[in-house]
Amino acid sequence: MKKSSLLLSLLFTIAAFSQSHDYVKYVNPFIGIGGHGHTFPGATVPFGMVQLSPDTRIDGSWDGCGGYHYSDSVIYGFSHTHLNGTGVSDFGDIMLMPTMGEPKLEAKDYSSTFSHDNETASAGYYAVKLHDDNIQVRLTASTRVGLHEYTFPKKGQANIILDLNHRDKLIMGEVRLIDSKTIEVLRESSAWARDQYVYARIEFSAPVKVTAVNNNAFAPAKVTDKFFAGSLLAISFSKEVKKGEKLLVKVALSPTGYEGAAKNMKQEMPGFDFKKTRKEAEKLWNKELSKIEVTSDNKEKLNIFYTALYHTMMQPNIAMDVDGMYRGRDNEIHKAQGFDYYTVFSLWDTFRAAHPLYTLIDKKRTADFINTFLTEYEQGGRLPVWELASNETDCMIGYHSVSVMADAMAKGIKGFDYEKAFEAAKHSAMLDHLGLEAYKRNGFISIDDEHESVSKTVEYAYDDWCIAQMAMMLGKTDEYNYFMERSQYWKNIFDPQTGHMRPKKNGGWDKPFDAREINNNFTEGNSWQYTFFVPQDIEGLIDAFGGKEKFEAKLDEMFSLPSKTTGRDQADVTGLIGQYAHGNEPSHHMAYLYNYVGKPEKTKEKVHYILEEFYKNSPDGLIGNEDCGQMSAWYVLSSIGLYDVTPGDNYWQKTEPYFQEAKVHLENRTPAVIRKSNYNEDLKVFDPIVGTQTKAYDKVVPVPVIEAEGKSFKDSTKVSLHAPFGGKLYYNFERESAIKEYKEPLTIKKWHMLTAYAENEKGKRSKSVSAEFVKKTNDYTIDIKSKYNRLYHAGGAEGLIDGIKGTTNWRKGDWQGYQNQDFEAVVDLQKEMPVNAIEASFLQDSRSWILMPVKVEYYVSNDNRDFTLVKTIETKTDARQDNVIENYTAHLNNVSARYVKVKAYNFGTLPQWHQGAGGQAFIFIDEITVN
Repeated sequence: MKKSSLLLSLLFTIAAFSQSHDYVKYVNPFIGIGGHGHTFPGATVPFGMVQLSPDTRIDGSWDGCGGYHYSDSVIYGFSHTHLNGTGVSDFGDIMLMPTMGEPKLEAKDYSSTFSHDNETASAGYYAVKLHDDNIQVRLTASTRVGLHEYTFPKKGQANIILDLNHRDKLIMGEVRLIDSKTIEVLRESSAWARDQYVYARIEFSAPVKVTAVNNNAFAPAKVTDKFFAGSLLAISFSKEVKKGEKLLVKVALSPTGYEGAAKNMKQEMPGFDFKKTRKEAEKLWNKELSKIEVTSDNKEKLNIFYTALYHTMMQPNIAMDVDGMYRGRDNEIHKAQGFDYYTVFSLWDTFRAAHPLYTLIDKKRTADFINTFLTEYEQGGRLPVWELASNETDCMIGYHSVSVMADAMAKGIKGFDYEKAFEAAKHSAMLDHLGLEAYKRNGFISIDDEHESVSKTVEYAYDDWCIAQMAMMLGKTDEYNYFMERSQYWKNIFDPQTGHMRPKKNGGWDKPFDAREINNNFTEGNSWQYTFFVPQDIEGLIDAFGGKEKFEAKLDEMFSLPSKTTGRDQADVTGLIGQYAHGNEPSHHMAYLYNYVGKPEKTKEKVHYILEEFYKNSPDGLIGNEDCGQMSAWYVLSSIGLYDVTPGDNYWQKTEPYFQEAKVHLENRTPAVIRKSNYNEDLKVFDPIVGTQTKAYDKVVPVPVIEAEGKSFKDSTKVSLHAPFGGKLYYNFERESAIKEYKEPLTIKKWHMLTAYAENEKGKRSKSVSAEFVKKTNDYTIDIKSKYNRLYHAGGAEGLIDGIKGTTNWRKGDWQGYQNQDFEAVVDLQKEMPVNAIEASFLQDSRSWILMPVKVEYYVSNDNRDFTLVKTIETKTDARQDNVIENYTAHLNNVSARYVKVKAYNFGTLPQWHQGAGGQAFIFIDEITVN
C-alpha cells in the first residue's frame, strides 16, 4: 500500500512537472488574426525562415498584411512566408493549394470556402477543412522547411496548384522538374521589399505530373515541358488518388539558390514524418517559451501571456541556409562567420520593448541581430531602418538600430564588435537625408525641411543619446559631448506655453495648433503622443514643464481627455485612453512616467488597466497591430513588473506584477523569481544585472521662435522674437553684417532673410534659426469657392497667390488639398488689365490618392458675374505616376479682365487598379499666377 502510494505520488509529480513545461498548450495562434492585429495563424518555429499559413487576402489590403483575417471565409492557398502584425503587406511566397477534378489556375477558381468551426491551430501546427472539395489540410514546419498533409475525401484526380503570382508582383518565376516527385522553384518578386529572392525545393510523397500551365513566356508552355519561366506562372501537379488517401508535400526555402534549398531539405526534413515534425516544432517552442514561467489559476491569462511570448519569437527570422550562406544587402551571396544572419527588423516598433526583452532571455540572438546590422552596414552602406528580405524599405523614422546596439552594450552583451557598432551608429547619424541635414544645422527639423518633422526631431535626439552612451563606454569624450548636445535638440520644438512638442515653419510655431490633430508633422500620431517621447532626458522634460506637479498634471490630462483625435484618419491609432494610444508604439512607455514623479500607484493603475482591457484571448485580442512582437513584448514585460523606458541606459522601471509569480530564466544566471506578494524585493535582482541609470544633462540653449503673420506680405509685416526658455536674443538680416540685440518687434517692408539666436546668462549661444519674408509683387486677392481639407491648407487662401511654389514633397505643407470635389477660385486683379497668361500648378502622387485634375478651365470677367471661358486644358499625365508637378498654362493675347476664374475637375473615384480603389481622389494645387 505504501509502495503504491509512493508510486502514485511519483507519477503525479512527473505528470505535473511535464505539464508545467508544456507551454504550447497555452498558445492560441488565433489571437490577433481579427481586428487590426494583422497576425497569422499558421505553422512556424521560433525565429524560423518558414511561416506556413493560409491566405485569405490577396489584395494587399491593410487588414490583410499577415495574409489572413478572421472575417474572411475563403482560403486561396497556403504560402510559406508571412509577416507578423505589420502595417504594410508583403510575403506570401511559394503558395500551394490542393483541389480535386479538372485543375483551374485562376485564384477565384481554385480558392475554397472554409469555416472556423473546422479550423485548429497551435504552436507549430495548423489544420483546416477546405469545404469546396472537403480536403483536410494539416501543416507543420521546421526552421527552413514547411510540411503539408492533404487528405482527399474521394477517389479521383487530386491537384496541387503552385501559383507564383500569388499576392505581390512577380518579377520572374522559374519552375524546374527534377523528377516525378521533385521540383525546384525561384520566385523573384517586388512589393515592400523591392527585390526579393525565394528559392524552393518541393518534394511530393508520391509521383505527380503537370496537368495545366499558365505563363507568359515567349513560347506557350506545354505540360510535357521540364522547365517553365515567366512573370506570370501557375502550374497544376496532379495524381489519381483513392478515397482517404494522403499526399504529403515538403517545401524547403532558401534565399541563396537551389543548392541551398536542397541542403536545407536534406538536413532538416529528409523524410515525410508529419507527427515527428510537429513534435519537434512543439519541442522547440517549449524550449523558448519556458524562458519565462508564470503562475496563475486563470487559464485565459496564461493563454494571453504565452501567446504574447510566442508572438515575440516569430521574428526576426533566420535568413541563411544551414551552411551559413545568405543573400546580403548588396544582393551577393555571403557566408555568416560566427553568427546567424536574420531578417525582418521592424526597429521603429521593436526597439521599445521587444529588443530589451531579448536582452534578458536571448542574449546570443541579440548579438546575432547586431552582427546582422553590421554586415548590412558594410554591404549596404548604412544600418537598417526597417529591413525586409535583405532590402531596406526605409519605412518609419529614426535610426533605431543604434538603440538596440547601445542597449546591448549597456547590459554587457558580448559577441559583436563594439567599435564597429559605434562607427556604424555615428555614420547613420551624420548622413544628410530624411531631414538630418537640417537637424544638424538648425538643431531641429522644420516643416519647411521635411515632413513628420516633430517626430523625426525627437526620435533622432533619442538615438543620438544612445550613440553618446556608446561613445562613453568606449572612452570617446569628444563624440560623447557632441552627441549628448544633439540629444537635447528636443527642446527646440518644445513650447513651454502650451506644454507640447510643436511643429515649426519659417522659424516660428506652425498655426493653428491642435494637440489632438494627426497630420503630416507627426508619424502615426499627434502632439500628445509625441510630447512625452524624451526617454533620454525625462528629468529635463519634467523641468521644462515646470516641475513634477505640472508634469504629473499633464500626464493626468492626457489620460483623461476625450478619446478622439482630430485631423487625418489614422487606422494605427487605437487603444485610446484619453490621448494615450496603446495600439501604436509611441505611447508605450508613458504609463511608466508616473514613476518619475513619485506616483508608482498611478503607473500600476494604468499598466494593469491596459493588461486587462487591451489584451484578450480572442481573434480581436490585440488592440492594435502586433508589429513584429512589440505589442506583445509590452505585455510580457509589464505583466512581470518590468519595462525599459530608456533602452540604452542600465535601468528597468518597475511596477506590481500581474501574475502571482514569474520565473525569468536569465542566460548564465540563476533564474529571477518575481512574486506578486514580494515584488519590491524580488525585482531588485534586476538592478545589479543592469547597473544604474546614466542621465542626460543640459548642453543646449534652445533656439528662438520667430513669430509673424506669414511668410509673404503686401506692404509690411511685424516680426517678433521669443526665447521659450529665457535668455537674450540677437538677430541680423542677410546682406547686413551687423548683429543687433533684439528689443522690440521688427517692421519689415521688403524681402529679408532674418537670422536669430539666443544666448544664456553664461554666454552660451543657441543654434541660429532663419525665416524668409517675401513681399508680394502685386495686390491680388483670391476667393476660393471650394473647401480645402484643413490638413492641407498651405497657410490659407493667400497661399495660392503668394509667389512661393511647393515641391514634390507635399507633406511639408505647401499645397492645398481638395477631396471629393472640384476646385474653383476667383482671383481679383484689383483693376481691369491686359492678361497674357494664366497658370495653375498641380501635383500628383498616385500612391497617396493625389491625382491630376482631368481638366482645367480658365475664365475671365470684368464684373465677377459673367465669365467667359478662354481656355480648357485636358490632362495628359498617366494617373499611375508619382511625384509629378504639372503647370497648366493658358497663353492669351492681351485679353482685358479684372477677374480670373480657375476651375479644376477632380479625378473622382479611384479605379480598380489603385490600392485605394473606391476611395475619392484629391486635387492638390499650390500656385496661381496671372501675367
